[in-house]
Amino acid sequence: MLIARRLADLRKACNLSFDALAARSEISKGMLVAIEQGRANPSISTLCKLAAALRVSLIELLGEGPRSADPVQVVAPAQPNLLWRGPKGGLATLLVGSAGPDMVELWEWTLFPGERFPSKRHPRGTVELLSVKEGTLALELNGVDHLIPPQHCAVATTDQPHAYRCHGKKRTRFAMVVHEPGAI
Repeated sequence: MLIARRLADLRKACNLSFDALAARSEISKGMLVAIEQGRANPSISTLCKLAAALRVSLIELLGEGPRSADPVQVVAPAQPNLLWRGPKGGLATLLVGSAGPDMVELWEWTLFPGERFPSKRHPRGTVELLSVKEGTLALELNGVDHLIPPQHCAVATTDQPHAYRCHGKKRTRFAMVVHEPGAI
């Protein structure tokens, strides 16, 4: 219900009707109504589209934005947001993120053999920094697999459709920082 209330508050603060937000976010009006009524469980992709359309960070949409003017905000272990669970036990957890439309997020991922997470394009100029801790990550971009072995890092421009996949027979664990620039 937190997302439902937060979406309603943000939509109203922006003076957006359901039709206007649907057009801006490319999410159906019916889905927006269902989310606000707490009848739908939005995917990561849907949440990202909503955050971009409302010009807030994903962390702000989830209600975890800055709570004070303190220059350091510590996030307790119980606070991260589990936003995806794979069919074989994989996880995508948003650990922490900055506020505002020019946002930065820190993610922790685990993918098991056979798991793949497809992602739609992010806004223009989005960059992801990936650090593979265990296993091999296949980053699919433009139909090409870019293999990132353990203890290696990569920088990827992800303003196009892409996917993350466990490559091989061992689980893949990686950290990811996403920088999504404000409206450009």
